[in-house]
Amino acid sequence: MGKKVKNKDIAERLGVSGTLVSLVLNNKADQHGIRKDTQEKVLALARQMGYFELLKERNETSPVEEKPGVIGMIVPTLHDPFIYEITPFLQKAFASIGVGFSIITKDPDDGRYNRLVGAFKKFYSGLILVGEAADDYTVRSLRSSGYPFVLLEKSVRVLRLNTVCTDMAEGIRRVIDHVGKLGYTNILIVTDRESAARDKSLIELIKAAVDEKPSMNKPLTVEFEYIGSGNEIDPLQIEKLMRPPFRADVMIVLHSELVYKVMTLLRKKKLRVPQDIAIVSLEEGIGFDLLYSPVTCLRKPLTGMALKVANMIWTEVKNSGKSKYKRQVNIMPELVIRNSCGTI
Repeated sequence: MGKKVKNKDIAERLGVSGTLVSLVLNNKADQHGIRKDTQEKVLALARQMGYFELLKERNETSPVEEKPGVIGMIVPTLHDPFIYEITPFLQKAFASIGVGFSIITKDPDDGRYNRLVGAFKKFYSGLILVGEAADDYTVRSLRSSGYPFVLLEKSVRVLRLNTVCTDMAEGIRRVIDHVGKLGYTNILIVTDRESAARDKSLIELIKAAVDEKPSMNKPLTVEFEYIGSGNEIDPLQIEKLMRPPFRADVMIVLHSELVYKVMTLLRKKKLRVPQDIAIVSLEEGIGFDLLYSPVTCLRKPLTGMALKVANMIWTEVKNSGKSKYKRQVNIMPELVIRNSCGTI
């Protein structure tokens, strides 16, 4: 049997009074007006120090039900628009079940990250790994320990895990169907040098969808390079692809932040959208509906994704990460048709 954890031990670590800790652990915090974030800190530290485990060893019960505490979401970067877009929906979903929510940024160049994975388990009841944050080491470490976690916008083929992803394969088919019905035949796939490596799967999905359309030519891919301050696209890269023998008539832009740069360049070159070249984005961006030619795009199902993720990780937490069945959920994106790629 482990060493007994006393209220004063928790109080000293947090720098609060023993009375406050006692009120939280005796389920009297709300009636004494103790803030929710303070309650969460007390419960998180009590859990970390083994308070609840020791009660179970002695077959004692706690007046306060051990709450799931806080769910952590590990993201590869805060610069991804998707993080900003889905966060409010996740906050709302977790708030509805009384669970805290926190974002953790993973720096791939920080060697300390791998050592922190173990620490996360002490402070969070479960984790959501977004995109490239779900690297092989992290996934296998969490899986082998039986820790509750869910992958968002990341699938691992060799392992059966809980995942929630946008069904980009079907979304891209819808884009190609739309483009084909409008009579476009020469597709230019647009990315940049920084994103090209991780965009390979999207590019292959576009090529596969085009292969099913006999009327369309084989698409070309351009990896834009930036000039000047690093925010401008080299105009020569577009000009040569809008002349024979290829002459692109529609661009499929893989990332929303690239759309603004592309449209700025096209306007400078006095090229009209969609009359001279049409544009479709595989991501929705802020203000797409307000641009000089509102942008046709795929819209991720943020509400549905947030609810699925919250339900999935909550189930895992309740089952201590030992749920027998793991689910792979793919949710269809919406094709939002605007002026940049005309209407049928």
